[in-house]
Amino acid sequence: MTAKIVTFGISKGGCSKSTSSGITSYLLSKDERVLAIDMDGQGNLTSFLTGEYDICTVFEERTILEAIINGDARPYIIKINKNLDLIPANDFLATLPRKMFENHLKLDALQSALEPVMDDYDWIIIDTPPALSEQTVIPLSTYSEAGSYAVVMFDGSMFAYYAIPKFLEIIEGAKERYNPTLETAGILFSLIDARAKENEVMIEAVEEDYPNLKFDTIIKRKASTRRLAIEGFDGNSELRNALEYYVPFVKELKKRVSQKQPQGSN
Repeated sequence: MTAKIVTFGISKGGCSKSTSSGITSYLLSKDERVLAIDMDGQGNLTSFLTGEYDICTVFEERTILEAIINGDARPYIIKINKNLDLIPANDFLATLPRKMFENHLKLDALQSALEPVMDDYDWIIIDTPPALSEQTVIPLSTYSEAGSYAVVMFDGSMFAYYAIPKFLEIIEGAKERYNPTLETAGILFSLIDARAKENEVMIEAVEEDYPNLKFDTIIKRKASTRRLAIEGFDGNSELRNALEYYVPFVKELKKRVSQKQPQGSN
């Protein structure tokens, strides 16, 4: 079984990309094999899943940067639980464009690094930075026979609203140049303030502008979800409450992916 790739992104910060990719990885790993990849130099996904915050020291030369440059992900995979692995990131990922130039690498460099492990996982979940940089374009350019998918994050703000078409253009560009299997899985609302009056207006605008793209599930920010970064998943008495909105999202994501999978894939 070749892994399905899901990339979470939008060129605006604070839209819950790291939290959403981390929780999605955790929930999928309950029944399937998952590799989470941190493509954001802030390393928030890395800290979220490992509990380590001194990421430059703990993961020195053990990150996705080295995996891409050396063309092999295997030495840089760390185990989180039985079914969940991670390739971490740290601040040195900022050097990726220079390293790619020096090593004559193209935007399909992550695909080459993942080829030895593509059959080891059911899902590869990728977190990206709030920028339309190599760290975002490279994951979108990564091909899988089982399909590659993008989840567009949206926090309900006007800033994120105007970032949506830019991200969709990047998706289309990556699809045309490198990754013919790439599809937009949908736009996921992760609302900072679920009580804000403008939410309904923004929901209507997105539904009108991008028909059938909005996920039915809406993530409402909760204190218990934010505390996952502190308390972790295991032994967390708030876990059920923290995952309340993500459980239906993951079910919806799996359904959408199964409907969009390329012909001939399993």
